Amino acid sequence: MAARSGRRPGDSGTRDAIRAAAIEQFSERGYDRPSMRSIAQQAGVDPALVKHYFGSKHALFVDVVELPFDPALVIPALFGGGGRDQIGARLASFLVSVLEQPPGRQRIIGLVRAAASEPEAARMVRELLTREIFARVVEELRVDDAALRANLVASQVVGLVMARYVVGLEPLASMPAEDIAAAVAPNLQHYLTGPLGAGTDT
Repeated sequence: MAARSGRRPGDSGTRDAIRAAAIEQFSERGYDRPSMRSIAQQAGVDPALVKHYFGSKHALFVDVVELPFDPALVIPALFGGGGRDQIGARLASFLVSVLEQPPGRQRIIGLVRAAASEPEAARMVRELLTREIFARVVEELRVDDAALRANLVASQVVGLVMARYVVGLEPLASMPAEDIAAAVAPNLQHYLTGPLGAGTDT
């Protein structure tokens, strides 16, 4: 599709179209492969408008990189909304429910692919996760090794995203969502509340 020159009707519509195209391209192609021109072409706008609204690809990535849920609401509910021995099951069910919905899956895959493709993108994703997720998990767990536990949970999530949704490993890729949640829940529970080995608190 050839890019149309000039402004689309309404600045907000133009900006939203650029953001939607950027989210899709970063999700499907990582950070390094999309260009401001290719994003503009998909959005149906002149490339100059991408620069006008966002300045650079780096700034555009920062603008569109966001989680598909509000951690300030979700994390306290997951960690404080029931018995501590069921945290893993609650977290697994929530994560799988997000990943099974196309908008949430697209955003999370975009984060993972971008972080794997370019050091600067990895830094931005790491800062986002540290600020929005890990810090809140540490606050909720209230144990000395909470940061490590949050990192281990993240490793499980990234592995699941890559294996099921990006690479499509079978039989994992075809398993029902509820079976996936049941399978990963014990690992998440162990990472969050179980013993981690020598030198860590339980």
